[in-house]
Formats: sequence, structure tokens, C-alpha cells
Amino acid sequence: MQNPPHTPDVISIRPFVPASDFQKSLRFYTDLGFTTQLHGESLASMQLGTYGFLLQEYDVPGFASNFMMHMFVNDLDAWWQRIAALDLAANYGVRPPTPPAMQPWGLTITYVVDPTGVLWHIVQQPQ
Repeated sequence: MQNPPHTPDVISIRPFVPASDFQKSLRFYTDLGFTTQLHGESLASMQLGTYGFLLQEYDVPGFASNFMMHMFVNDLDAWWQRIAALDLAANYGVRPPTPPAMQPWGLTITYVVDPTGVLWHIVQQPQ
């Protein structure tokens, strides 16, 4: 069997996250701690350190409610304190975030839903 050809280096892979109300979603993610770089009126790079995604004004019924992001963190308790202090449900009309809880599959997770319906799994990095 032959070895596959060399794969060139990858600099990043970033999903396009939908936003039905682009400005509201920008504020939501900025409140969570993301930095923003606008690329026109309906596209932005959202960054947390070296990690990020593209936020795009895009709304197709059923798409956002089936879109999920998974983010491992070193200190889920600190993230939860930040999330709880933001009062996202009152300020953005989203479903209230769920406190960190151990899931049957062995990970401790907090769930946050953005203004468009994207579900974020914020997960404690296993030790």
C-alpha cells in the first residue's frame, strides 16, 4: 500500500455560524468574551485567543436550531460565573443557560443558546 501524498499545513478551520439578527448576535458573543473583526455588514470573525468562527447574517428555518458548537475549557466554573452574570435570558431573550452538570457520557457541560438558536456545549476539559 502506498503512503498518501503529504497534506499541506492547515492554518485554521472555522465554521460559519448563522445569525438571524446579526447585530444582536455580535453583542451576545462580545459579551461572552469574543473579539470581533468585521468583514462587511453581515460577516464577522469571532475570536477567543487562537480559536474562532465566522458569524454570518444567515437565517434558514430549522438550520440554527440544529446547529451546535462544542468548546472545551479548562475552568468551566469560571465560565459559568461569567455566563450567569451576563443574564443572557433577560438581555437577549434566549433560553436560560443550564448550570454545569455531569452528563451520563462522562463530561461536565454547560449549555448556552445564542439569539438565533445555536446550541453551545461548553465543556470542562477532563483531567
